[in-house]
Amino acid sequence: MSEFQTYKNDLTKSRLVQTDKAQALADLKDGDILVSIERFAFTANNVTYGAAGDTIGYWKFFPATANESGEWGCLPVWGFAEITASKRDGLGIGERIYGYFPPADFLVMSPIKVSKQRFMDGAPHRAELPAVYNNYLLMSGEANYDASSDNVRALLNPLHVTSFCLCDALQDAGYHGAEQVIVLSASSKTAIGMAQGLADDASAPRIVGITSRPNYDFVESLGCYDEIICYDELGCIDASKATVIVDMAGNRAVLGAIHEPLGDKMLNCVSVGMTHWETLADNDPLAAHINRGRSNFFFAPAHVQKRIGDWGQDGFNQRTGAFMMARMQQSAGWMSVETVANFEAFTKVYADVVVGKMNPNEGLIVLPL
Repeated sequence: MSEFQTYKNDLTKSRLVQTDKAQALADLKDGDILVSIERFAFTANNVTYGAAGDTIGYWKFFPATANESGEWGCLPVWGFAEITASKRDGLGIGERIYGYFPPADFLVMSPIKVSKQRFMDGAPHRAELPAVYNNYLLMSGEANYDASSDNVRALLNPLHVTSFCLCDALQDAGYHGAEQVIVLSASSKTAIGMAQGLADDASAPRIVGITSRPNYDFVESLGCYDEIICYDELGCIDASKATVIVDMAGNRAVLGAIHEPLGDKMLNCVSVGMTHWETLADNDPLAAHINRGRSNFFFAPAHVQKRIGDWGQDGFNQRTGAFMMARMQQSAGWMSVETVANFEAFTKVYADVVVGKMNPNEGLIVLPL
């Protein structure tokens, strides 16, 4: 059995490590389950997990096997798994679950708070990590569950939860009084979900998408941006308008190039992703123009917990469910799903995805087994 690992100091490097499922089964404790991971999505969101790994604790969810140096880690992924061994009452063999997994063949879990709809992984090393990532849904307890949507769900649900949270936070803040919202990396799936959500809000300011020239036609075809500007024409941004920036990429040079002409018109810069992780430590002089006093990192799990407190779990699920259903329906018009049959095949495409070479209208699903 295999576990796909990433070198923490250079996300383009990876390796496959053999794991011992037979030993894991022999060591299974009372109250534990072993799940076989059927499929998982891999997107720019997973790159962000790696870029922020030590800061937020993403490397801690699934400790890497055979990692005495501590230099390797498992990038968390979202997907589906089947319970293939169980010593936990209420969770039988054959039950399918959706949630957060390592890029591996299997995972041993310690379920707590088990209901007909969900459970939490109570593994001790996960206790101090954000609770939203420790929740797992049981497909048998989900009304109107449709297995044919598994791939799209694995790809878009984690991203569109963030999209929902961004829309909600901007709306709750009255868009900070902005006349325009500038979205960097407008072709990213999280940006698309957010822009589609904002397009549904009649009170939203003008939405300006920033993208690369090769992606211009694709972004324009989405119909959710009022204006689209390429990175090589940032001077076309209307710097006279009060502006909120939502940054999905983390490219400091680009941020500086936009912040400087906006000056005091830059009301707030919300950093979401770090797909341009290779620029995070650069010394580009443009980065010196970033208005750090008006910049902040948006941590979606914290917003999720806040809204669960405000609305209750059912209220939160109802609102996000409606949002994500609308986005999934819209995705049928623009997204194609590519499946990768095994880890060896995934290794061949992984480096390209990490450096952003995957087409924005494609979604990657890995089938470990």
